[in-house]
Amino acid sequence: MGAVWRRDQTNYLTDALSQLQGWTRDPRGLRRTLTLDDSQHRELAEHITVYADAAEVHAQIRRLDGHTQIQLCTADDTGPLTASEVSLAARIEAAYGEIANR
Repeated sequence: MGAVWRRDQTNYLTDALSQLQGWTRDPRGLRRTLTLDDSQHRELAEHITVYADAAEVHAQIRRLDGHTQIQLCTADDTGPLTASEVSLAARIEAAYGEIANR
């Protein structure tokens, strides 16, 4: 399970999350919507599955109207933002950049 930062360290994670373009936090976790074609979606979904398993973060990925929607949360999705969630979002963002720019 990922580290959970103390209240005074939560700002560090919030600041880190703010550096990831397009990611937002809501009561259910982190969210991001991407514009990808079907083959790009499949490739990114494979990466996310592997990364999420390693980080022990629950990732929901769905395709809707030509967009890939991603939601990340830990087992306790009502808890504080975790380093695992932010780290996974950063890894997804890097993979997205590689896939989308081919």
